[in-house]
Amino acid sequence: MNTGENEQALRKIIDFIRLISLVILLIHFYIAGYAYYHSVGLTHRVADQILVSLAHTGLFTSSLKAKTIALGLLVISLVGAKGKKDETLTWWKPILCIIVGVGLYYGAQLLFLMKQDAPTQLVIYYGLSAIGYLLILTGGTLLTRLIKLRFRKDIFNKLNESFPQEERLLENEYSINLPAAYNLQGKRRKSWINVINPFRSSLVIGTPGAGKSYFVIRHIIAQHIRKGFAMFIYDFKYDDLTRIAYNMLLKNAKVYPVLPKFYVINFEDLSRTHRCNPLDPATMDDITDATESSRTIMLGLNREWIKKQGDFFVESPINFVTGIIWFLRKHEDGKYCTLPHVIELMQLEYPQLFKLLRTEPEIEVLINPFESAFKNEAMEQLEGQIASAKISMARLASPQLYYVLSGNDFTLDINNPKEPKLVCMGNNPQKQQIYGAVLSLYISRVIKLVNKKHQQKCSLIFDEFPTIYFNGIDGLIATARANKVATTLAVQDYSQLKKDYGKDQAEVIMNIVGNVISGQVVGDTAKLLSERFGKIVQERESISINRTETSVSRSTQLDAAIPPSKIAALSSGEFVGTVSDDPDQKIELKVFHAEILNDHDAIRKEEQGYKAMPPIRSISQYEIQQNYFRIKRDIQDIVKYKLK
Repeated sequence: MNTGENEQALRKIIDFIRLISLVILLIHFYIAGYAYYHSVGLTHRVADQILVSLAHTGLFTSSLKAKTIALGLLVISLVGAKGKKDETLTWWKPILCIIVGVGLYYGAQLLFLMKQDAPTQLVIYYGLSAIGYLLILTGGTLLTRLIKLRFRKDIFNKLNESFPQEERLLENEYSINLPAAYNLQGKRRKSWINVINPFRSSLVIGTPGAGKSYFVIRHIIAQHIRKGFAMFIYDFKYDDLTRIAYNMLLKNAKVYPVLPKFYVINFEDLSRTHRCNPLDPATMDDITDATESSRTIMLGLNREWIKKQGDFFVESPINFVTGIIWFLRKHEDGKYCTLPHVIELMQLEYPQLFKLLRTEPEIEVLINPFESAFKNEAMEQLEGQIASAKISMARLASPQLYYVLSGNDFTLDINNPKEPKLVCMGNNPQKQQIYGAVLSLYISRVIKLVNKKHQQKCSLIFDEFPTIYFNGIDGLIATARANKVATTLAVQDYSQLKKDYGKDQAEVIMNIVGNVISGQVVGDTAKLLSERFGKIVQERESISINRTETSVSRSTQLDAAIPPSKIAALSSGEFVGTVSDDPDQKIELKVFHAEILNDHDAIRKEEQGYKAMPPIRSISQYEIQQNYFRIKRDIQDIVKYKLK
């Protein structure tokens, strides 16, 4: 036990050993100078008798032997010593003292090889040996005051927070496999991020510059095309992803049983865009399809309405637009059922508009509240119900949008096994509010058409997902797995998702996805992800220093495997996350913190060889304007025909 008596006894033993060391050294000094002391009469008979007795012990047969024994006893005394710990003390000072001390202690022997008078020689020898002895004593004492703790070398706790990760390459006909490297206890090891079941949906998160597109999304596009997927890509910064998809399709065309056709929707360059009607009557089976389309376009144009769904002045415009869409769908079997025709029909005067809509019995229940308000001259209420829809939709009234939205180059059933497609839809960050609403309508129709049984496997990739809105994304994630639809959502931050989709919807999206790949994020997003990644056993060390002793305690505890601060400090290309597995392909190590390895030179060389998408058509401004005026004439013809 550590009692006061034990410590006192230990100190007495140490002092006694050190005293013996000093006595042996002093006797050695006397023997070394005995010849001189005898010549000047400084010896004594009793002292000589003692020396004769000591000679029989063999300790003083040579000066080196005596000094080594004295030094050995000194070292033994230092081993049992406990100095007060000093946090600021480093290794170099005690080591330097010991090295210099040993050099002087033994180097003094060289003086006996020099020709000097005896008194001077002895004084220098004694002095150097004593100084060397004291330096060794000082250095040894300082060594007992050193503190060596591992956490002083790992101030960011990197070693503690490293953990084993999946190093096997696990592939199947659907998987996404990203080569990576991670650190385990200070050693860099190769690993793989295996998204073996992309149908459970993937969420790619990261602030601008984190590397979402370059390190993750481009690989998803390339690998899924190599594995024969039909594909839909929402390309926010057109044509970054479109160019990759187009060239990957050219390179891997042979893997498809039926070669997919490549289509692009782009509102900026009309010579390089296909035309597609998102309200294609062939895909609108009943009025609920019109309601869904109406809700998507109105909430896409008025993002603040997303959080107010159910309010009177939100639902009324949606019902009004639903009635317009379904009227056009029923008229002449949907010949004029396009979004531009919907916008133009809404602009009619109220008496003419209500009279026209009354001719379709199926929408009577939808327009009745508006017609009643008009008959009762509740014009303020009516304007509140309808004007918000008219004002919102008026933002889409441009010849360029009308041209793209009124054509019919392809249908949106991209995973039709007989006619598979790769469809890329481009946005413009400077016009995202207008284009985003229209693209949301396209996406809403795509999702309804692809989420069916017995279709070709397909991949839906949404870059900068919060810039578009479509209702029911959680339903797609929850049900599309069985229909071989892989969904990838790329967002910058959880707060961005909450702002654009509302807190409830954002939470559902975050919690329902099976695969999460995150670059640098901060705040609530980092905390949420850290909790999702779980905890690991980590070692802890603590030190307590007081006047008499120093104590070091070590313990283990469960702590975050990837703390929020580490997620907030990730470099570009460095990702954390978790993946899901399948019953037939188990992954025990699902959580990862690794750097995705891109072959930058190979990618650069590949991009230099990319082919540009050829122009689709030659189109003049005159033709665009003629199409715009034709749509207006179509509405006038409908009025004349129905109200004659």
